[in-house]
Amino acid sequence: MVSRVSSSKADILILTAGFGDGHNSAARNLSIALEKQCPVLCTDPCALGAPWINERLRSFYRGVTTHAPWLWRRIYLSTERQDFSKERLPMMRKPEMMLRDLIQEHQPKAIVSSYPLYPYFLQRIFANGTPKVPVFTVVTDSIEINAAWRKAPTDYWLVTDSRTRDSLIRQGLPETQLVETGFPVNPHFADLAPVSADDSLQPFRVLYFPTAKKPHVRRVAREILDAGHDNVELTIVLGRNVRKLYSRAKEIKDSYPGRVRIKGWTKRVPELLTSHHLVVGKAGGATVHESLAAACPMLIHHLVPGQEEGNLNLLRHLNGGHLADTPGSLSAHIREMLSDNACGWRTMKRSLARHARPNAAQTAANFILSHCS
Repeated sequence: MVSRVSSSKADILILTAGFGDGHNSAARNLSIALEKQCPVLCTDPCALGAPWINERLRSFYRGVTTHAPWLWRRIYLSTERQDFSKERLPMMRKPEMMLRDLIQEHQPKAIVSSYPLYPYFLQRIFANGTPKVPVFTVVTDSIEINAAWRKAPTDYWLVTDSRTRDSLIRQGLPETQLVETGFPVNPHFADLAPVSADDSLQPFRVLYFPTAKKPHVRRVAREILDAGHDNVELTIVLGRNVRKLYSRAKEIKDSYPGRVRIKGWTKRVPELLTSHHLVVGKAGGATVHESLAAACPMLIHHLVPGQEEGNLNLLRHLNGGHLADTPGSLSAHIREMLSDNACGWRTMKRSLARHARPNAAQTAANFILSHCS
């Protein structure tokens, strides 16, 4: 996502980046909530200011987090020792200049960032004479929060849950600047009624978001489909991996006639999550909190060490999901959920329903608007 414009002038400037779906998802959903009440510009200064290097960094990020998570963990942990306020990587100079130009053009009343590096850009931009406006940093991970977020020079951190807020307070962040709004999921979630915990589960519908790892699609899909005999039906959402993974997904569909649906890119994720009984995916901030908003239990088949471990911990704390990233663990968890009249699944469903925050984007939007000039 490069930009979403509702006016030539913007009261609220929302900044995002394409390094993980959580940043874009949070920014896009906040834009939907805010633009009902004021002009909004949602944009990616990295993509606008340095498109060539940005695309290559995004490709590197996707490749490392998918195929070499151990390497990403080392990179992630190294940020604890960095001083982001002083470092000015040459590749980030053009995005910072682009951000300065955007501020001068639109003269926003507030700036919202869903990417942790932009507040450091803003600190330098304000120090060089651009009039300061309130800065709101939307933290898209839970519990285990990277140093780039924690050290950000911002007026407010908008966080996903009370455990994350308490953790940041214990690490020395000011309590008055930490606001628990929930992850800004699509506001449409608030209009939908999730599957009931008393549902008959005939059939048991599973929603599967695969990663780009080709061999995993068939193994994971077979585990899911074989776990409940003929009672399990599977929807596979390929997203941006449709060309890479379609032939393998089609092989599964042909092997289990009438039990598998394949979807490419879709805007109907809220409808899918609220109409399915279980979601299987990676532990990204967007997917985890969308599952929570839909009160849909989750099994995680891929975990990026560091940034996603906190999302898994939150699911476990809410009794809403488990890690199932080894052969056999998916089918074992599903069988356990469905045993004894699906007592395990129904308990998880009711627990998530108590903590679901489908209105989080509007909650965050209301807070931002109440603190604008």
